[in-house]
Amino acid sequence: MTFAAPRRLPWLLLISALVFVADRLTKTWVVAHIPIGDAIPVFDHVLRISHWTNEGAAFSMFAGWASPHSVNHTLTAVNFLVAGGVLAVLIFLGNRITLVTIALALILGGAIGNVHDRIAYGAVVDFIEVHIFTYHWPDFNVADSSIVTGACLLFFDSLRPHKKTDA
Repeated sequence: MTFAAPRRLPWLLLISALVFVADRLTKTWVVAHIPIGDAIPVFDHVLRISHWTNEGAAFSMFAGWASPHSVNHTLTAVNFLVAGGVLAVLIFLGNRITLVTIALALILGGAIGNVHDRIAYGAVVDFIEVHIFTYHWPDFNVADSSIVTGACLLFFDSLRPHKKTDA
């Protein structure tokens, strides 16, 4: 008698939920405590907690377009499609916890965090401001960090040698 492997999907969805909750808590705190456009220095000339909104995509792409509502609706739809696709893949791969499934769980949590902002506020709240010497990195948030971390994990996984399976 053989037993099916236990599903790991609930643990992966928990990772996504934790990312979403951390994103919501940090954005809620920033909105309540820092006026838009202001910042609190954490490490002088390196890191500040700021308060900005981003109506565009990553790095404020498309933010200055003539129709911000169209941009917001398009980005919201794309976020929904990405989140739905990632969730479908997680459900398919949900029997195991691997570098890929953890990466997808991080991406899912981040995508849901940012789509929440787009639906609720029409823009994404960004608050982490990094300066490296004279370079100013565009402000970002926990959801963005999670998405980028997940994407990097997927990239690193693609570089690893994988065992070939016979079909």
